[in-house]
Amino acid sequence: MKTIILTGATGFLGSYLAKSFVSDGYKVIILKRRRSNLQRLTEIENKVVFYNLEELELSNPFREHGPISVVVHAATCYGRSGETAREIFDANTSFPLKLLEESLRHKVDTFINIDTILDPLLNAYALSKTNFTEWGKLLSESKEIRFMNIKLEHMYGPGDDAKKFTTWIVQRCLNNTPEIDLTLGEQQRDFIFISDVGDAMILLLKHTSKFSLGFHNVDLGSGISISLRDFVEKVHQLTSSKSKLNFGAYEYRKYEIMKSCSNIEQLKALGWKCHIDLNKGLQQMIEFENNSVSSANK
Repeated sequence: MKTIILTGATGFLGSYLAKSFVSDGYKVIILKRRRSNLQRLTEIENKVVFYNLEELELSNPFREHGPISVVVHAATCYGRSGETAREIFDANTSFPLKLLEESLRHKVDTFINIDTILDPLLNAYALSKTNFTEWGKLLSESKEIRFMNIKLEHMYGPGDDAKKFTTWIVQRCLNNTPEIDLTLGEQQRDFIFISDVGDAMILLLKHTSKFSLGFHNVDLGSGISISLRDFVEKVHQLTSSKSKLNFGAYEYRKYEIMKSCSNIEQLKALGWKCHIDLNKGLQQMIEFENNSVSSANK
């Protein structure tokens, strides 16, 4: 049985990965904050090992559960809850750098980092993620570890955080918010459903040996991009919303990426493909949100 250390397991993506890893027979060691909400992990809570970072000597899980085959770093701080630049840096650069150094020290075979496609100058989150990726490039030059940098596109799905754009627009359209202010929406984005992300990650774990030691960028998206305006109008139509969409109410952010679309040939060569198209994925999100409202009203 291979052992995986996973960060970010209480979040949307991390919890999905944790359950997928357990289901696929991996031993999963989760590094979390003491006050993290374990609600997303209820069904596997007794099947994984938890460490609280505030009480942890970072080398302990490596020594106590080694050898560790893979470290998957899915934790992130977006800065959406008022975190300072230093707090964002600590979460997205300093902490994973320490984790990478421990991985090298304990001869871990593969370090998988969930990265962003955003311009590093867009905000502190994007800059701090890029900072760590550059450290990954530098430290993996020794060829003593395989650093797989996952360039994740715009992931979405039922149960994602309400502050994420996809969930935010679905909820507002369902609630018939009188007016929804937006940019012109010309930005092209590649939307990928959560289960397709999970399938890709499991496949990569099974085929790490096909990647040499050192640094590798791996694009992860659907391979199809649409404009945000088309995306919003699709949500508006599927929800039969009465909301007024005010395109052009906001200016574009400085350093906004205007077109993003992943090259998925690398993943397709391993046998992966998307199973959930945008219509099907949005319908699942809308059904989930409707059920959540119904349950709350009981």
